[in-house]
Amino acid sequence: MFFFGLFLITSGDSCGIRHIAIINDLKNYEKSLDPEFCEELIEKIDSFNMQCLPYVEILDCG
Repeated sequence: MFFFGLFLITSGDSCGIRHIAIINDLKNYEKSLDPEFCEELIEKIDSFNMQCLPYVEILDCG
């Protein structure tokens, strides 16, 4: 796992870095359940899904 993460960072793969950041944000959202944070996260996920793979499921902030 460490080498995979190191590869993503050194290769300049912005999609990989963005994917890791989104996963981290999802974990933080699960702890806070902050609706404003959820809306911001949806925008990040939507932008990511338009440009990158793997597809990240859109949250339901309701």
